[in-house]
Amino acid sequence: MKIILMLLDGLGDRACKVLGDRTPLQAAVTPNLDRIASLGSNGLYHAASPGLCLPSETAHYLMFGYRVEEFPGRGLLEAVGYDIAFEKTDVLSLAHLSCIAWKGDLPVLTHSRRDIRGDGAELSRLYSCLAFYEVEGVRLRLHQTHFNDAVLVISEKVSPFVCDSDPMVIGRPMAEIRPLAGNPEPENAARTARALNRYLDHCHRLLAAHEINGLRKGRNQAPANFLAHQRCGRRIEHGSFRERWDLAPMLVGSGAVYAGLAHELGMTFVRMKDGEDPGRDLAERVHIALSDQSHEFVHVHTKAPDEAAHTGDPIKKLKVIESLDQGLGGLVKAMEERDDLLVAVTADHSTASVTDLIHSGEPVPLVLAGPGVRRDQISAFDETAAAKGCLGFLRGRELLLMLLNYADRSSLLGHRLSPQEKWYVPEGYRPFKIAGT
Repeated sequence: MKIILMLLDGLGDRACKVLGDRTPLQAAVTPNLDRIASLGSNGLYHAASPGLCLPSETAHYLMFGYRVEEFPGRGLLEAVGYDIAFEKTDVLSLAHLSCIAWKGDLPVLTHSRRDIRGDGAELSRLYSCLAFYEVEGVRLRLHQTHFNDAVLVISEKVSPFVCDSDPMVIGRPMAEIRPLAGNPEPENAARTARALNRYLDHCHRLLAAHEINGLRKGRNQAPANFLAHQRCGRRIEHGSFRERWDLAPMLVGSGAVYAGLAHELGMTFVRMKDGEDPGRDLAERVHIALSDQSHEFVHVHTKAPDEAAHTGDPIKKLKVIESLDQGLGGLVKAMEERDDLLVAVTADHSTASVTDLIHSGEPVPLVLAGPGVRRDQISAFDETAAAKGCLGFLRGRELLLMLLNYADRSSLLGHRLSPQEKWYVPEGYRPFKIAGT
């Protein structure tokens, strides 16, 4: 049985007045998604708990059966995806240029990552002047990855247990970096916080005086005068996806973070490019998943709904959803003709088109379809129709447990053939030997 997990990133949304108090998914014309809903069990899904606003990368780890404590951080995944060299003990975080304005003694955020636009070569010059710094024996290396995105590598006796400096909300002051309360590495965390505060102060002084920011002001562009950082992490040994689920995995998607995620989880990564037509892109990814004969689990990912939601335009998200639905025609055809496919369609989180939240905490629709899967009476794929389905409300690793179950690969709880508890029957267990043989 081949398992295909179709993940439409950020698909869930809130009711939008411009759409008659419907979500973009409810308002969209989606015959292929509706057909898949009619072929199986429908329900709702949240990778953690309802109301929690999850980043995509954390949601993926939880979905794949890992604990929050096993998540290595977005910065590390980006570093791996961009082939940035680092040591196992290094701390890595995301970083980007932003703009602040002083209100009294408060450095208030006026323009965040997406708001810093302009000449890419100029931004690269700004990043280059911040590339290296050392204080208290802590070394910091800044690697620009793409336009206004970077990874900060922090080395020596350091810890990831520190606050972010980026408030991520316009009008709020940048935050002082402090050690997290109750962290297990208090001395290293305190040193890391001090070094980061000194580094960001150093960066602000260089950026504020840089000639490029003088030119930007002259062109009525926001000066990129502050380096914001967030989400520190460090490599964590947690075992591969195959060790957890006994499935040979492949991830088909785009973006460095998904390349890094695939690497850290031991998945084969098929790197795709995002074009102008989300539906065409998705159709190509579906074709790769259906044609593959080497992997039992294929995770097909598209970021298009999430990116559309971040524009704040529900109608744009609706159109992206309709385009993606057209790209699912090949999957529907295969599901109707083949008896070896087990398909799940869902999202990692909701991204509301009409809020200042980065992501929102509502559950997302989920459908499972394939041989033996119960069929309910649902014939539409959206947030409210799915809630009436027979699948109920799944959370976290329960999605993978259900897929393992419907693939007839689950172990009976309490049946142990190895020292570690497994959700499947392990094939490599040690056989019994007769004494003297």
